Amino acid sequence: MNNNKGWITTIAGTGINLALGVLYAWSVFKGTIKAELHITEFQTSLPYAVATALFAIMMVPAGRLQDRIGPRMVVMAGGILTGLGLALSYFADSVTILMMTFGVLAGTGIGLGYSATTPAAVKWFSPEKKGTIIGIVVSGFGLASVYISPLAKSLLAAYGFRTSFLILGLVFLVLTTALSMFISNPPAGGVAKAGGKGKPANRDYEWSEMVKTRQFYLLWMMFAAGATGGLMVIGHLAGYALSIGIEGGFLLVALLAVFNAAGRVVAGSVSDKLGRVRTMLIVFLVHGAILLTMPYLTTFFLLSVGTAVVGFCYGSYLALFPSTTYDFFGTKNGGVNYGLVFTAWGVGGVFGAPLAGYIKDVTGSFNLAFQIAAGLLAVAVLLTFLTKAPTQPAAEPAQKVG
Repeated sequence: MNNNKGWITTIAGTGINLALGVLYAWSVFKGTIKAELHITEFQTSLPYAVATALFAIMMVPAGRLQDRIGPRMVVMAGGILTGLGLALSYFADSVTILMMTFGVLAGTGIGLGYSATTPAAVKWFSPEKKGTIIGIVVSGFGLASVYISPLAKSLLAAYGFRTSFLILGLVFLVLTTALSMFISNPPAGGVAKAGGKGKPANRDYEWSEMVKTRQFYLLWMMFAAGATGGLMVIGHLAGYALSIGIEGGFLLVALLAVFNAAGRVVAGSVSDKLGRVRTMLIVFLVHGAILLTMPYLTTFFLLSVGTAVVGFCYGSYLALFPSTTYDFFGTKNGGVNYGLVFTAWGVGGVFGAPLAGYIKDVTGSFNLAFQIAAGLLAVAVLLTFLTKAPTQPAAEPAQKVG
């Protein structure tokens, strides 16, 4: 199973995610958008919140679709919608239009594309490499801001946000469509079984069976807590830096992206050896602790350290939760099963960034938002002690009729 086609799918999936990860560069765009459209901090969070919501919602039907027809067409459709959503933002003269173009169209496209890249890649490899392969593929999404942030800053300075979105949209449309041609599933019967340190699933669960397990809800709640604590920082990092008198927000966004990507690869690999839930526990503790210290990180260097830690922890979740989902419930239906778990990420995006923006508008500070997120992570720490792999036995084979 571990052959050239598997690595081609993995590399192509990583490349596609490098384009879809434009979502993580929103905080670089929002300052210019706020100034050109004359809107509030809360309003600038709305297109980002809609995009994260559609991203998460589309993971479920898109996951089901790619489980049935294969990943290539799903990824291609996602790339086209993402590119069009960005390009059509050229016509945005209000936050409502941006909510439709960047939020609905691009968010839907990101969900379609992201849903199919990881399951396709992981099916080519042995269970012992699952966390590592997932970490590599999703690292592209986290790493996107490394190049998008400085590129966007240059485009915004020269053309404003509308033309910047048009240029990025057209480029991403072409690139993702081309790379989608290299995404494929292994031959029939070649899907790797779930496994790894986290007590492998002894059968592949249908989504309707998964949602009846306690483990699904525990994973969902922990993922929602981690995503909230990460996405509120990602969505406001550049603005937060300015609010405490620190310039160079786009550099912080790029730094966060580097560590976001590193967390995905490192946590995925470490969890292959240490165990998924044990790795989650460590990440939750570190993430909560750094959020509580954010109000005291008042120099560029200190805020850079905090940004790196938040990015690493947040990135870790995007490798740990798909890996754990495949461990617990199998890989055959991994697209739709992880899509359902991933709706927790959408909740984190819908509430995390707007909540932080609203708190900033009302109190003049993001501090309360950081404290709330840290409290959610404390709950997630406790939930790790209740989370173990399901032990439901293999389903009985269907009896032939006649």
